[in-house]
Amino acid sequence: MSAHLSWLEAAVIGALQGVAELFPVSSLGHSILLPAVIGGSWARDLDVTAKDSPYLAFVVGLHVATALAMIVYFWRDWVRILTGLVTSVRDRRVVTDDQRLAWMLVLATIPVGLAGLVLDQLFRTLLAKPVPTAAFLVANGVLLIAVEHLARRRVAPVAAVDAPLDAPLDAPTVRLDAPTQVLRGGSVGVAAPATAEEEADARLARLPLLTAVLIGAAQILALLPGISRSGATIGSGLLAKLSHEDAARFAFLLATPVILAAGVLKLPELFGPEGDGIRGQVLLGSVLSGVGAYLSVRFLTRYFEHRSMRPFGVYCIVAGAACLAWFSLS
Repeated sequence: MSAHLSWLEAAVIGALQGVAELFPVSSLGHSILLPAVIGGSWARDLDVTAKDSPYLAFVVGLHVATALAMIVYFWRDWVRILTGLVTSVRDRRVVTDDQRLAWMLVLATIPVGLAGLVLDQLFRTLLAKPVPTAAFLVANGVLLIAVEHLARRRVAPVAAVDAPLDAPLDAPTVRLDAPTQVLRGGSVGVAAPATAEEEADARLARLPLLTAVLIGAAQILALLPGISRSGATIGSGLLAKLSHEDAARFAFLLATPVILAAGVLKLPELFGPEGDGIRGQVLLGSVLSGVGAYLSVRFLTRYFEHRSMRPFGVYCIVAGAACLAWFSLS
């Protein structure tokens, strides 16, 4: 079967990937269901389970553009976090909030990375079909609504001054509203007022390490087509007593290295025989995916300041049920 991907297909799926990857509605689920609902050449060209099809490599390759857009949006935060990681390795200690958050992100990414290497191909082969995907999309909606219900019954979000259970005994205790702050190298001195992003990262850095790893491990659920990566991690964050805003921020930071790694692993396939004749379409889809991801993360970081995932849950239930009804009648 020769590789084929039309310009319209590439444009639609590229834009869809960029938007749906960050919304809690499952980008992979939509990439499977939309072609199946349209049918015809779309169902034939855009089948992730078809032998020798370039579609899966194309979809996962779009992740590179999505991840790059998220890096651009959070670039100041990633500079701080990566600086914290480098200084922590250099000094062989974890003292500052940036250092703690950096190691949290590293350790919380390991479970989904290992699961992806072991289970991804199996899940894509067995479950990446329209009917199971539609059923998982309904389940995703139910989970979003259930998590919101449970989160309302939890206590208040984690405070910024809570000390972590595994904090080093010799670490200085610093409040964000105090005039002093731990500076690079562990010294204490006068610092500029913390930004909103720095305050949010400080709250995240005070999560117990095991809790952070469990939130990261929730991304494993996204290996099931129809289950949202961001929905799983935001929901886990809510159950860990984070606010919607902090849970979404942590989810986006966690997703960036995973999405980037998944895309980079598939890029060689697009430069091989599977990419013959479709590299222009891949470029178009990537540009649209990156633009869509940037606009989505910009919207969602503001949306979750005051709103919940419940509307997305309702959408997933309705869309998944409609797809199941469509497939049963066709």
